[in-house]
Amino acid sequence: MRAFVTHVLSGALVATALCGWSNVSVARPPAPALSATATPGLSAERLRRLSETLQAYVDQGRIAGAVVKIQQDGRDVYSEAFGWRDREKRAAMREDDIFRIASQSKALTSVAAMMLMEEGKLLLDDPVGKHLPEWASTNVAVAKPGGGYDVVPAKRPITIRDLMTHTAGISYGSGPGEKAWQDAGITGWYFADRNEPVASVVARMARLPMAAQPGESFVYGYNTDILGVIVEKVSGQSLAAFLDARLIRPLGMKDTSFYLPRDKADRLATVYSANASGLQRAAEPGAAGESRPFGQGHYLNGPRLAFSGGAGLLSTAADYSRFLEMLRRGGELDGRRYLGRKTVELMTADHLGDIGFNPGMGFGLGFSIREDLGRAGAPGSEGEFGWGGAYHSTYWVDPEERLTVVYLTQLLPAGNVDDHGKLRALIYQAVE
Repeated sequence: MRAFVTHVLSGALVATALCGWSNVSVARPPAPALSATATPGLSAERLRRLSETLQAYVDQGRIAGAVVKIQQDGRDVYSEAFGWRDREKRAAMREDDIFRIASQSKALTSVAAMMLMEEGKLLLDDPVGKHLPEWASTNVAVAKPGGGYDVVPAKRPITIRDLMTHTAGISYGSGPGEKAWQDAGITGWYFADRNEPVASVVARMARLPMAAQPGESFVYGYNTDILGVIVEKVSGQSLAAFLDARLIRPLGMKDTSFYLPRDKADRLATVYSANASGLQRAAEPGAAGESRPFGQGHYLNGPRLAFSGGAGLLSTAADYSRFLEMLRRGGELDGRRYLGRKTVELMTADHLGDIGFNPGMGFGLGFSIREDLGRAGAPGSEGEFGWGGAYHSTYWVDPEERLTVVYLTQLLPAGNVDDHGKLRALIYQAVE
């Protein structure tokens, strides 16, 4: 019998010292009532430490709220909501609340591209220019010793594999040629405020100087947004339509979309920003002090034209766990196959080789890969894969322990909060 940990929420008003972040009184839900029954593979009693730690982050004003879902063998072994969906309105966080998942969108777009590969419609080594002609030839900015930069031709075409491994040399507008990107109005990962499709931006992007030569370094940037445009071109559908038809609806991800349906507005978690005085509610679109992407975002009242495959989706812990469980099971869930088993193996193998990344970590086709447990330096398992999002969310799949983990919060910027490290340590100390 698996223990299912739940968080019972209430609106009790308590005075809480916020440990240097703030000294105001806040209302918060009480600490969760936990079952001490042992869970095969995970100790429910030891998971109490995770609950106590995350509740303390809320009490201290370091996060406003969060949802954590842990599954083992596809079953919930821990599912809790902490703190507030909207602290100012005293609206408690619920497990089915909706979050901006930003770069967690990359995983779905990467799976979409691999589906098209399995259908014979593209290859990983296809030049991007085969599908998007404006990318047939690109240039690279090379910094000059005395300042400024030269522009040189790329040594070879950028490939789809380069996009999926972030080795195309394409940044989010940073690098030696940063001014050209700024002048073009193409910087940062945020698209929801744009009154045009992502494909239009990507077409203009091709003329700008890239930050590095293809295949020579890991450069995190617009790669998956470009990949999403390729999915659109090859499939003949918008990325939203393709993902909805091929992944979101079949998987039962009922609350996952690029823009928020208006009847779900009261379930969208509020964005907060960490600063020296504590948490500050991020500004509404168009308000004084609001700037992209440091605000609540345009997910409800924006143009709804840009489907960002790199950072545009909204989702819930339950929905994203369904998607991860499909990958953990090798591309199949509930009797339906989404990807072939060998395709998932390819996606979750390291493709960087000698290209530098983080110690002990590699990168596959859409995910970071834990390659060396000791060099990575944190609890986990070799073969684990995952990533996260700009709003301070994170996720991973641990095939060895048969786990999927989803942690959703809305904190941008996150400051020096160390909840991700504590989350990982407190999950793995409970593994039996």
